Amino acid sequence: MFFSIACALFGAVYEHFSHEVFSYAMVYAFLIPLLGGAAPFYALAFSRGKVPGKASRRAYHSALATLTVGCALQGVMEIYGTTNRLLSVYWIAGGILLLCAFLLYCLLDGEGSAKPQIDTHQGERHGQRSILR
Repeated sequence: MFFSIACALFGAVYEHFSHEVFSYAMVYAFLIPLLGGAAPFYALAFSRGKVPGKASRRAYHSALATLTVGCALQGVMEIYGTTNRLLSVYWIAGGILLLCAFLLYCLLDGEGSAKPQIDTHQGERHGQRSILR
């Protein structure tokens, strides 16, 4: 959520000083961390789906960062009035990182899950349950 607000503020300040020239890529750059970051993890917190492992979370966050930076740079270039063919590298790299995150999520089966497992055998004599991590 913080990065969405930071992107929105960056876009607003940049466009304020751009002599009334704007770019849709800059205006909507905040949606990538908001819809790609905050919304899925908020939904995951209230669902019973498996928690992504550390590797898939890192790949996913790297993908969102790459796509956000690519979108912001595309907006800067559009406001400046030029194009650059190297901007497509951000979209390709972000897509590859998203694919890697999805594959890691599917293949590692939530390894590194933050959900505790309950051991019902240890401590049953005293009516207690122990939580293992």
